[in-house]
Amino acid sequence: MRSSVDSLDWKDYGVESIIDTVVNNPHLGNGSIILCHNGAKFTKDALEAMITGLQDKGYTIVPVSELIYTGEYHMDHEGRQFKD
Repeated sequence: MRSSVDSLDWKDYGVESIIDTVVNNPHLGNGSIILCHNGAKFTKDALEAMITGLQDKGYTIVPVSELIYTGEYHMDHEGRQFKD
């Protein structure tokens, strides 16, 4: 099962809040899909440090197309995928 991590960037709490919310998220794990919004006020300023923080923890950034299961899977309302 893959988990999603909401950066909460849309709440406009600031750069450090976005970085901390993602990098120290208890749901963060291999295969996590991190939700960010392109219209949020501080997202562009947080991206570099967020990516570096994830890489420092050993994660590799990949396109979402590499994470989505195909075939006999369904997705719940939180974006988690389950085998049918």
